Amino acid sequence: MYTFSSRIRYSEVDSEGNLSLESLLDYFQDCSTFQSEDLGIGTGYLKEKKMAWVLSAWQIVVERYPKLCEKVSVGTIPYGIKNFIGYRNFLMETEAGERLAYANTIWTLMDMEKRKPVKAPKEMADAYGLGERLDMDYEPRKIAVPKGESVVRETVEIKRHHLDTNHHVNNGQYVRIAMSYLPEGYSIRQMRAEYRKQAVLGDKIYPFIYAEDMVTVVSLNNGEGEAYCVTEFKQNQESRGGN
Repeated sequence: MYTFSSRIRYSEVDSEGNLSLESLLDYFQDCSTFQSEDLGIGTGYLKEKKMAWVLSAWQIVVERYPKLCEKVSVGTIPYGIKNFIGYRNFLMETEAGERLAYANTIWTLMDMEKRKPVKAPKEMADAYGLGERLDMDYEPRKIAVPKGESVVRETVEIKRHHLDTNHHVNNGQYVRIAMSYLPEGYSIRQMRAEYRKQAVLGDKIYPFIYAEDMVTVVSLNNGEGEAYCVTEFKQNQESRGGN
């Protein structure tokens, strides 16, 4: 497993002094970027090959949110590449080895000129050196949007700060937008995200929120009702009163 050490910064915590889910997602995303760059198959390599890894799905499970200034180890391990699909785990632990959070992700390697999936080169799989996947309960990639009544919120227009180096909305930005519609005091135990379409500069997102007991689903749609991203949040038992 590829790892790096860090310390929880003030800019990464919520109002209670705990690492926010958005910052946890950033840690995991940065970890995979660091590994790819260190192996010589990062952004420069992909740009030269006219390829990009596009995230298809997140599943993040949180055992405990680390506190301000707490020292942590962040790790990642690619455990499978099948044709144009890649599978990668993430892990955050304390210095003492306490498991704080872990995740599973599914990626699609895209030919950015043809806008089609492309088979991963053998040199890429060889460079990563695939390992064993983490022991966790793996949820399905697809998220079902409830058929019940939804709450519709104000439209969000995509600005430059939403974009990544591929000039599409970064996967973490969708999660940030979706989280802004959660009730105060909603402590997230698990987050899943399914990415269906790519939003770009100037696109408008129409949020639809479905809340049922311990689960909230947020579908971020385009003007035709097609989802860019569907997120599912499951809260900790102790935060139920925040609803």
